[in-house]
Amino acid sequence: MNGNFDFGVFPNPHDLYPDEYGLVALGGRLTPETVCEAYNKGIFPWSGEDPIPWFSPDPRLILIPSEFRRSKSLRKLLKKDTFQIVFDKNFEAILRACALTYRRDQDGTWINGRIPKVYGELFNRGHAHSVGVYRNGQLVGGLYGLSFGRAFFGESMFSSEPNTSKLALSALCSFLVSHDFEFVDCQQETAHLSSLGARPVSRLDFLERLESALRKPSLPGPWTDIEP
Repeated sequence: MNGNFDFGVFPNPHDLYPDEYGLVALGGRLTPETVCEAYNKGIFPWSGEDPIPWFSPDPRLILIPSEFRRSKSLRKLLKKDTFQIVFDKNFEAILRACALTYRRDQDGTWINGRIPKVYGELFNRGHAHSVGVYRNGQLVGGLYGLSFGRAFFGESMFSSEPNTSKLALSALCSFLVSHDFEFVDCQQETAHLSSLGARPVSRLDFLERLESALRKPSLPGPWTDIEP
């Protein structure tokens, strides 16, 4: 594992050697600039509290947008007029809801420290995006993440009603397909995401896919006028 290095310029990702958990570095400053650089090199922070842990796991879970699996029940739910799905609205509320969501495989939340402020600034700069699911004007599910080139980096999802995070991911994947996005970075493997069509790839494969996606122009936000 690499230790201390200048976080103004991350090393070439091919020169980093993750430990068994995917950790490549510990420390540095969490700023919009370092976060942008990190994602462009296949690295992400997993806490906003010092010392900042930076990860680039092997294998890496990705979801090809066209491979998203919509179950029969989800397809039925999509046909109903029960929910409204909106892009890039109430980003901070969605991030906060994700932070408050209990997850059985985690002890507390990684959405802490400077994460809300830094990712909020990235939203203002058009790099971060959200998908919100509303019922009767109330936010009941959603997700947020970052976008660079034609790659989307999923950060977190939440549901306060059954299947509403799946509705958000379904809408996102439909949008990403229509705009020629190559993949959604799901970071680490989970049974839930695997059931929706995500699959693990080697870190080398991921970096090659990332380099390909970054050769295409970014689609800056806000994505407020998007039809899911």
